[in-house]
Amino acid sequence: MMVWSGIDPVALQLGPLAIHWYGLMYIAGFFATWYLVRLQLKQTGLWETRISHDAYEGLFTTLILGVILGGRIAYVLFYNFDYYIDHPIEAFYIWQGGMSFHGGMVGPLVAGWLYCKKHDLPFLELSDRFFTVAPLGLMFGRIGNFINGELWGRTTDVSWGMVFPHAGPLPRHPSQLYEMALEGLLLFIVLWLLRKKVWPSGARVAIFLCGYAVARIFCENFREPDEQLGFLFGPVTMGMLLSSAMLVAGLAWLAKLDWKTPKN
Repeated sequence: MMVWSGIDPVALQLGPLAIHWYGLMYIAGFFATWYLVRLQLKQTGLWETRISHDAYEGLFTTLILGVILGGRIAYVLFYNFDYYIDHPIEAFYIWQGGMSFHGGMVGPLVAGWLYCKKHDLPFLELSDRFFTVAPLGLMFGRIGNFINGELWGRTTDVSWGMVFPHAGPLPRHPSQLYEMALEGLLLFIVLWLLRKKVWPSGARVAIFLCGYAVARIFCENFREPDEQLGFLFGPVTMGMLLSSAMLVAGLAWLAKLDWKTPKN
C-alpha cells in the first residue's frame, strides 16, 4: 500500500492570493494546445493562408470560454442537478470546482463552429488539429485531480493502492493516474503520430471520440462513482453512460466519412 503524495494543492501563496496547482495545470494544457495546434497549421500550410494570427487568437479565446461554460453546465445538469436546483446561484461558483469533461468537449465544439462560421474558417480542419492535442489537456487535468486528492478510485488490495484524504482509511486505485495515462498521454501519442495521415477532414475528431470513450469506460471500472450519483443501474456510472454516447457518435461519424477523397 502507498500513501497519497500529500502535495499541497496550493502551489504559491502571495498574501491572500492562492495559486493552485489545478489552475496551473489548466494553464499548461491551454498553452500546450495553443502551441501545438499552431505548429500543425504551419506544417500544413494553413497558417497565414487560411488562418490568420488574429483569427487564431480569437478562436482560441472562444474555445477556452467554451471549455469552461460547457464543462460547468454539463456538471450542473448531469452530475449534481438536485443540489443546484436548490442552490442556483452556486452554479456560477466555478472556483469551487465541478467540471464535466464531456461538456468541456461539446462547449468548444459549438463555440468553435459558430466562430468559424462567422469568420469563414475551415471548421473541420481546425477541429482535427485541436483534437489531436486535446488529450494533453486531459493529461494535465488528471494530474491536477491527483494533486488535489480528488476523484479517487475504488477500494483495492493492489500493492500500488493509495490512501487519499477524505476517502477513508482504505487504499484505493489511483484512478486519476490511470486516466492521465490512457485518456491523456497514450491517446495523444497515437493521434500525434497519425497527424500527417491523409484522411477526410473530421476523421481525427471521430478517432478522438472513440479513443477517449473506450479509455474512459475502462477507467470508470476503477474510479469511485460520484457520491451524489453512485451507480445509475448495475455497474453503470454516469461517466460510462456519457462516454458510451460519445463512442456511438464517434463510430457514426467514422462510418459517414468518405474515405476515398479527403474533403475540407
